[in-house]
Amino acid sequence: QQSALLVSLNHVAKNRQMYLENYWIKNKRALEKGRTGAVNAWVIPAAQRRKADTATAVNDLRRQGLEISRATSAFTAGGVDVKRGDYVVRGDQPYRTLAEMYFSIQNYAPQNPAPYDDTGWTFQLMRDIRVLPVSDKSILEQKMPLVTADVRAAGGVEGHGPVLVVEHTADVGLVTFRFKNADVRMLAAEEDFELAGRTLRAGAIIVPDAGERVRTTLASHLESLGLSAWAVDATPMVKTHELDVPRIGYVHSWTRTQDEGWWRAALDTYGVPYTYLADQELRAGNLRAQFDVLLFPHVGGSAVSQVNGMPITGGAPLPYRKTPDTPNLGALDSSDDIRGGMGLEGLAELARFVREGGTLITEGSTATIFPAYGLTTGVTLEEPRDLFVRGSILRGRIADAKSPLVYGYSGADLPIYFNQAPVLNAGGVAGGRGAAPPQSPNAGLGQIVTPNVAPLPISPFEPDGPLARPLSEDAGRVRAERADVDAPSSTVAPGQPGQAPRARVAIRFPEDPGAMLLSGTLANGQSLANRVAAVTEKVGEGQVVMFALRPFWRWQTHGTYTLGFNAIMNWNDLEAGK
Repeated sequence: QQSALLVSLNHVAKNRQMYLENYWIKNKRALEKGRTGAVNAWVIPAAQRRKADTATAVNDLRRQGLEISRATSAFTAGGVDVKRGDYVVRGDQPYRTLAEMYFSIQNYAPQNPAPYDDTGWTFQLMRDIRVLPVSDKSILEQKMPLVTADVRAAGGVEGHGPVLVVEHTADVGLVTFRFKNADVRMLAAEEDFELAGRTLRAGAIIVPDAGERVRTTLASHLESLGLSAWAVDATPMVKTHELDVPRIGYVHSWTRTQDEGWWRAALDTYGVPYTYLADQELRAGNLRAQFDVLLFPHVGGSAVSQVNGMPITGGAPLPYRKTPDTPNLGALDSSDDIRGGMGLEGLAELARFVREGGTLITEGSTATIFPAYGLTTGVTLEEPRDLFVRGSILRGRIADAKSPLVYGYSGADLPIYFNQAPVLNAGGVAGGRGAAPPQSPNAGLGQIVTPNVAPLPISPFEPDGPLARPLSEDAGRVRAERADVDAPSSTVAPGQPGQAPRARVAIRFPEDPGAMLLSGTLANGQSLANRVAAVTEKVGEGQVVMFALRPFWRWQTHGTYTLGFNAIMNWNDLEAGK
C-alpha cells in the first residue's frame, strides 16, 4: 500500500510539473504575441459617453481574468489618442486570448456547420462602448499601473441652484437612480437642449424642486452610479413630461422561463421592483387596477402556442410546488397545475389592460401575439423562407430620434442582438406573411465542412455617427423609392392620407442588406430590409411595445438594456415627440 501510494504521489508530482511547464510555455507565447502580434493593446476610453457602463465593463473584464492598466498621462500610439485615466488592456498578458476573443468581430459563414446558437458576441458592440485596438508596441513602454480594484466613473453634481438636470447617456444606472428616488418628482425632456455649454439629449431628467436635503441625497446617488448632473437656477426651456413611477407586473409562462430570466436578472440588479405572476393569472382580470406596466419577455414558439401555454395532456394535474418531496420547487412562483397558459380569456384581459391605459412590453416571440391576433393593426408578421441570422449583432437604425425608447442614445445607429425572428413589418406593404419557415438551417446554401472557407463581408460600425433625420423629412421619399419592392418603409403604417400612423417605429433594420451584419452570420438580409426592430403602437388608451431585437440577452447586451428601461420609465408618455 505504501509503495502504491508513493507511485501515485510520484504521478501527481510529474503531472503537476507538466502542467506548470505547459502553462509557462503558453504564458510565454501569449506575452510574446502581445509584443509581436498584429494588436499590441486595446484602449477603452474612460470618458466616453456611456462612462458609467464603461466602468462596469472594465470591472466585468477583470473578473474574467484580464489584466487592465490605466494611463497616467496622455500619449498617442498607433494613431490612437490615449487620455490620462483611459483603460488599457495590454496584449502581453496570459489572458490575451480572452481579449482577442471578446474584442474581435465574429464572421460565421452560413455554409459552416449549423451553429448551436450565437454566432456573434463582440463585446464592445454588445455593450455599446468604444474599444480601440492599438497596433504599436510602443504602448507597452508607457507608464500604466495595473487596476487592482473595481473602478467607478466620475459622477455627481456641478453648479448651484434649486433645479437639478441629469444627463441621459443611456447608462443603465439611470433607471436605478429613478427608482431609488421614486418619491421625488422628476421630468423627462422631450427634445435636445443646451445647458452649461453642452447639448443634452432628449430624455435628460429634470428635478424641478431639488432642495438642499433632496439635492444631497440625489448627489450621493449620482456619484455612486457614475452619472453627471448640473444644478441650475431655473428649469430649462424645453418640453417635458412627468416620469411617473409605474406599478410593474412581470408575466412569465410555465412553458419556458430561461430567457425571461435575463430581464428579471437585470431588474433585480438595477433595483426595479415588480410583481411576478404566471400567464395563467391574467385570466382573473382586473389588471389595470393592479398594474401600469406589464412585462412579457420571450417565451418561444408561435403566438398560438404562447397563448395556449403548456399542453393539457393526461388526466392528472402537473403541479409545481414546494413539498417535503420537492423542497427546491416553488421558490419564486408555484401552481397547482402548470398546464395551459393565459388562454383566450387571458388574452382578452391583456388587451383590456392596454385599452384601459396600461403599457404592455413584449420582446422576441411575445412581440408576435398582438399582431397575430389582430389586436395591433399597424404591425404585421412575416416568416421569410430564406432568412438566416442565428444569434448575430446587426445594425439598428434609429428611425425616430424623439421616441422615448431611444432616449439617451446619441448616434444614428445602434448595435442590436437579433436571432432569426420575429420579422415585424410596419410599412403596410405585403411581405411574406404566412410563408413557410426555412427548410434548411442555413437558408438552403449547403454546407462546407471546412469552417470559414468563404467568410462573409462585415459592415464596419462607427459609434459616433450623427443622429438620423426626423422621419417626416424622408418618409415619402423612402416609400416612393421602394413602392415596387417587397421591403417596405418602416416609417409610416397604412392609412388614409393625412392620417397619423398607427405604429411608431423607433429602430429599424437598414434598407441596404449589405449594411446589416456587424458580427456573426447573415444570409438573405433583404428579408429584413427596413423591417422593424423596435416599435410602439397605441391601442385604446394604452401602448404595446414590441421589440423584435432582444434587449436583454444572457447578461451580454448591456448596450440595449436602456431601451427596455426607457419603455418602463416613460410608460405613459410613449407618444412624446411624435
